[in-house]
Amino acid sequence: MATAATRPTELGNLWTLPGVYTPQADTRLLAQALHAEGITAGTDLLDVCTGSGALALLAARMGARVTATDISWRAVMTARMNALRAGHRVRVRRGDLTGPVARQRFDVVVSNPPYVPTPPAHRTRSHRPAVAWDAGRGGRQAVDRICAHTRGVLRPHGVLLMVHSGLCGVEETLGQLTDSGLSCSVTDRSQVPFGPVITERLPWLRAQGLIGADEDKEELVVIRAERS
Repeated sequence: MATAATRPTELGNLWTLPGVYTPQADTRLLAQALHAEGITAGTDLLDVCTGSGALALLAARMGARVTATDISWRAVMTARMNALRAGHRVRVRRGDLTGPVARQRFDVVVSNPPYVPTPPAHRTRSHRPAVAWDAGRGGRQAVDRICAHTRGVLRPHGVLLMVHSGLCGVEETLGQLTDSGLSCSVTDRSQVPFGPVITERLPWLRAQGLIGADEDKEELVVIRAERS
């Protein structure tokens, strides 16, 4: 039987079940953006693809009223347990992206969705860790739907903060968000060494033209989009 692990991070001492994404460089980059946004008491915030609940708990510590969603039952259980251990009130709902809160409106939506380009033959069962990063051939299965549906859950002047890899098309994301009626820009970038998943897929990613022969780092970007 698999056992949970406790992993200290800059975002707190978080407990994670197997198959739940452990906070990494992309989580920390998005946490910086969340701090810069100036979350305060009274902010209604939605964390989409919450995973361990790291960003949801950070927002709760800043005073926000937080709702979090994830399609994985293990992630939902993990986020609820971490909120309980930290003594913060976070509503965690199981469901696909913004689906569980489609009738609600928020001041801020934050998301670290799956975004790793995935070979077509690759299949992932919902309880395995890969479900937290596998995102289809172009890496945009979740990103495209977040771009399409986020405006509907934002209040006027509400803000989306989303992190993803440069491998899955930054300009495509900016274009889709603009087309949906949001004003958007890249507010932060970071170069990180390839992790185990990218390293394992390097031959396929290079064959697709997504990574050059001499590249050894992945670019992460934070995109900020605001509803007028």
